[in-house]
Amino acid sequence: MVVVISGLVQVSFGAFTMSVTTAWGAVFDPIVWTNPQVLLRLFLGEGFGNAVASALGFSTAAVDLPKETLIVWQIRMPRVIVGVIVGANLAVSGAVFQAVTRNELASPFILGVSSGAGLAILLTLIVFSGLTAVLPLIAAGGGAVAFLLVYAIAWKGGTNPVRLVLAGVIVSTVFGSLQTALFFFADDLGVVQSAIAWTTGSLTGVDWEQVRMALPWTFIAVPLTLVGARQLNVLLLGERTARSLGMSVERVRFALSAVAVLAAGTAIAIAGIVGFVGLIVPHMVRQLVGSDYKRLVVACVFAGPALVTLADVGARLALSPAQLPVGIVTGLIGGPYFLYLMRKQDGLGDL
Repeated sequence: MVVVISGLVQVSFGAFTMSVTTAWGAVFDPIVWTNPQVLLRLFLGEGFGNAVASALGFSTAAVDLPKETLIVWQIRMPRVIVGVIVGANLAVSGAVFQAVTRNELASPFILGVSSGAGLAILLTLIVFSGLTAVLPLIAAGGGAVAFLLVYAIAWKGGTNPVRLVLAGVIVSTVFGSLQTALFFFADDLGVVQSAIAWTTGSLTGVDWEQVRMALPWTFIAVPLTLVGARQLNVLLLGERTARSLGMSVERVRFALSAVAVLAAGTAIAIAGIVGFVGLIVPHMVRQLVGSDYKRLVVACVFAGPALVTLADVGARLALSPAQLPVGIVTGLIGGPYFLYLMRKQDGLGDL
């Protein structure tokens, strides 16, 4: 419900203002929903969408859309859908990291995965701009490197929550400095400005290209997490119990971590570094549905988009007509919550 309400608010205002009623009518315009070729072109792109429509026996003739419908579907709807994708991926990623590390402070942002993915993406955008089609995979690779570094730094005959957090801070700081250094290699000032906005996490200017880029990887990462829910539940019981049940703990841990990194990388590739979503959402839904990952993952898929779309509404309204990056709003929410969780941790002096 929060996603629906936030989405309606999102599509109802912009340079061309329309009422919520008008926006609702544009979203559910029968011309869109009764012409499959329109939806296919939006989600698959003009060329591929027409090819699929033709193969399925649908008309490929152009359809004239009312101005309001065109604005909503071409410009504003992608922002809502990207917010949903980002929220779902980050929430699921955070939930997985909290299980595989048995650390309630774990999230892609805290563990340095976001910074690693961000560095990989900035390097691609500035130096290897021709590889933008595979940005989610590149982001996942950068995030995986960061996660392995954090784990290696934190390892001392095992890990504990505080060492993981400190290692994440170290890796995030180093990778953040490298991100800043990359700006000096960009010849185009516009690229630098876009990159700076991207590092704070923003949904401004996203379009259907980002939706098409992220959806396939989302449809891989989220179902794989659901398939691994039983293993996540076993990991919560502790390594000794998991081994006694026949689980290859390290293999399962790194396989599920790879899925979490892919989910986080997908979100970061299309929206930048949106912090703390992966920390906040799993804790919120855990209070509602319990710790069973079969329910928790499903709840994260809904609660994550709710938080991101609501935060994006706040980002757009706070200093209207100027727009804040959504990452600033999630940071303002997540920072105090992170401190609250830190104070709850036992053994903070045991490093």
